[in-house]
Amino acid sequence: MDSKGSRATPTRTFVALPVIAALAVLLAGSNIVLPGSKQAAAAPPNAKFILAKCASLDYKPGPLPNFVQRTVSDRFEEGTPSVWIQNATLWTGDGIIRNGDLLLDNGIIKHVGESLASATIQALGIDELGLHSLNARGAFVTPALIDVHYHAGVLGLPDLQGTDDANSMNGLVQPWLRSLDGFNTHDLGPDYFVAGGVGTTLVMPGSANAIGGQAFAFKLRPTAEKSPASMLVEPPFTYNGSGVFSARPWAWRYLKQAAGENPSRNYGVTRMDSIYAMRSIYTEARKLKEKQDAFCASARAQDWLSIDGTVFPEDLRYEALVDVLRGRVKVQTHCYEAVDLDNTVRLSNEFKFPIAAFHHAHETYLVPDVLKKAYGGPPVSAIFAALGRYKQEAYRHSEFAGRILHDAGLEMVMHIDHPSGINSLLYEAQQIHYHGLPAETALRGITTTPAKVLGLDHRLGYLRRGYDADIVLWDSHPMQLAATPMQVFIDGIPQFKEPVITHKSPAQQAPPVTPDWTNETASAIACEGLQPLWPRRVRDTVRFVNVSTLWKTEGETASLFGGEVIVQSGRIICEGECAPGHAKTVEEVIDLGGGEIGPALTSFGKLSLSEIEFEPSTGDGFVSDTLPSLMGPGAVVRASDGVSFGLRNNLLAYRNGVTSAVVFPVAAGPIEGIGSHVSFGATHKLDDGAVPKPVAILKLSMARGQKLGVSTQIALLRNLLTGGASGELGLVAAQVLKGEIPIVIHVDSADIIASLIELKAEVDKESKIRLVISGATEAHLVAKELAAAKVGVIVNSRPLPLVWDMLRVARRPPLARGNAVTTLKAHNVTVAVARTDGFVGINPRQLRWDLGWVLSEADGALSYREVVELGSTNLEKMLGLELDNNLRDLVAYAGGGMLSFESKPVAAIVPSKARVDIF
Repeated sequence: MDSKGSRATPTRTFVALPVIAALAVLLAGSNIVLPGSKQAAAAPPNAKFILAKCASLDYKPGPLPNFVQRTVSDRFEEGTPSVWIQNATLWTGDGIIRNGDLLLDNGIIKHVGESLASATIQALGIDELGLHSLNARGAFVTPALIDVHYHAGVLGLPDLQGTDDANSMNGLVQPWLRSLDGFNTHDLGPDYFVAGGVGTTLVMPGSANAIGGQAFAFKLRPTAEKSPASMLVEPPFTYNGSGVFSARPWAWRYLKQAAGENPSRNYGVTRMDSIYAMRSIYTEARKLKEKQDAFCASARAQDWLSIDGTVFPEDLRYEALVDVLRGRVKVQTHCYEAVDLDNTVRLSNEFKFPIAAFHHAHETYLVPDVLKKAYGGPPVSAIFAALGRYKQEAYRHSEFAGRILHDAGLEMVMHIDHPSGINSLLYEAQQIHYHGLPAETALRGITTTPAKVLGLDHRLGYLRRGYDADIVLWDSHPMQLAATPMQVFIDGIPQFKEPVITHKSPAQQAPPVTPDWTNETASAIACEGLQPLWPRRVRDTVRFVNVSTLWKTEGETASLFGGEVIVQSGRIICEGECAPGHAKTVEEVIDLGGGEIGPALTSFGKLSLSEIEFEPSTGDGFVSDTLPSLMGPGAVVRASDGVSFGLRNNLLAYRNGVTSAVVFPVAAGPIEGIGSHVSFGATHKLDDGAVPKPVAILKLSMARGQKLGVSTQIALLRNLLTGGASGELGLVAAQVLKGEIPIVIHVDSADIIASLIELKAEVDKESKIRLVISGATEAHLVAKELAAAKVGVIVNSRPLPLVWDMLRVARRPPLARGNAVTTLKAHNVTVAVARTDGFVGINPRQLRWDLGWVLSEADGALSYREVVELGSTNLEKMLGLELDNNLRDLVAYAGGGMLSFESKPVAAIVPSKARVDIF
């Protein structure tokens, strides 16, 4: 503050050039000849600029001296008020301070620690009249989250051709490209990720190329300037920079590389080709570096004669790689398998540059010693929690990788890789914590460790004095399911005008007590990620003890308060207090530790049709033409003809409480085929009950941007429902018209949904058609009309506006109260929850936690029973599965309720097969 009390306005242009120029003046004189140097020609007129360039080559990235003693941030925006947060639980990155205070001023943290007094605030030069005070009431405050792998801005929300700037297909290696040059400031992605607590991201080019270009660290808040450049955390250059040389040589640069399948798929090359291309271009960069070093050696020795008539060697194609070789670039490498990890480690040693992080890194947990051989030290692993098996190089993914890496002394971070279908960075950390990583380490994996990966841990990732005022105030402990920001500050600026805050219990202010996964983790290591997943089947008696709740038919529950449940041949024969001799056979005892036995969940989607999504040889394949001539007129594809059993994704879903699914062919639409009900516990298709209902639904999809226009798609459906189809399709349509099977149409746009409601009224005079809308991202906009038309809805619990049809997505806390489910339920629409977007492998296994999110965001508007029904009985009734309540699968959870991070599925009770499957 100046003498009048007004704030000083910082400038984003640092003083590097004047400093270097002054240094050059001291070093260069037209007649200076250094001792031991050759008698040289007179120094050229631009000698000081030559020496300035040479001097800049010696700079090593890092914070400027006394950086944290600064009094104002270089990112401060005039008019930002000071903020005093009191009585908070401060997770600083160095430890926890309880009942502490945090003071934000001039875009930085001015105080973190014990309670502040007014006199202290005044001593800091802060006017209390303009000070915003906030009583945290013990809530957790953490640094804002950091995502090191992000494509928003270059691959935006919604996905449009005009904003697709992630991948250039003009060459296998293109280090000269820059994500900054394609960043779209109108992208909707940052709004949603800030709502999840993310403050800073590394925006990278895509992974189509072996070297895709340069990445940049962005802060996700809007700026007064409204430009991409103004969002950069520490730009390595300024508008008044000279040539290709950094005007800020202390600022880290970032490079995106990719190894493995992606370059091979996109360019039709092999791994050998990709590595050769990388070695070749690094060789050219090394030659350029050597020329620069030789030039500068002559200049520094005042040997102007030897460089007379030449200029400083530079080449825009290689300058970024030269900086890599000078140790001034944080290299980020998309890399999955052991072969690619080893290749990249050898590349780093050949050219002597460190790798900051391996991204996706599905097999780093299997080869820790390879990582330790990398030049400059082991790279950090940027990992997914559950996203795996979508392609061959991700097949050995393990949810225990985080713990295994931690136990090996290696660091990891979590990432989203937007738009991968994952929409919460915090949720990634929560799941890895659930599977064995300590809570503190998991939280560091989205704050302090990514700050280190980006070389920004001098200003981000911690609550420390002098650090950027990027913080999150949480409504519960960050490792609790559905923990939500009550406010996010970026550069001291609050990001929500009127945040919606949901009620959280006192128990949620502590981290969840997660299950013990010691045996599973050891098995993952021993089996290199392919540990056996089949359950152990018991047809005799199983006695479950310490059971808190038993779910019965039609949503009834019995509170057993630590009682027992005895299951014989798959059927419950006793509950509550059961005598030791109640069973007639030898017992197996399973202690649920206060857990519950609840209904098995049912999924809806593509599971059972492919083992590895991007490998056609492992699945049913894509229905490219729903009516090929060889099948005859009116032919329709049945999912049951192409299903597989014993797939790892099926078994992982089974072990997470999802015992069956309605699956449908993968097609371009609009007519996709006949969906079938399949059981995940079956060993093969001819196993008893493997496909309980081969003809379960008729599945269609409708959207903008397809080969057929929307009006043409609607006309096709009208023809189908008015008797215009022949053959098997005509017979199935007749079943739909009689209400014998539902017709499920995947639609996201409210406008298309409205047209379908009108069409139903037009052709369904007797109200027999059982129409179900899946996807249904904008269904909340026509909730009243859906209820009147008796149309059911299957929704994703946490969608993003991935495409234009999803643009009007229902907002959720902290941006709005409730969610799409609560709105639809309030209008008496029959609703189910299923993940119908993203990769198939993660969707069903997370269903119980998706339901937990819905319960939390409902904030009392929905009961626990109603939420569980969203993933079980509601879906089953909507899709006409007609399950016998006495034969319904149940799942036993140890340690807590089925929707929490404290429970572990331990067994499936399968009365229809007279057995218990123990996981």
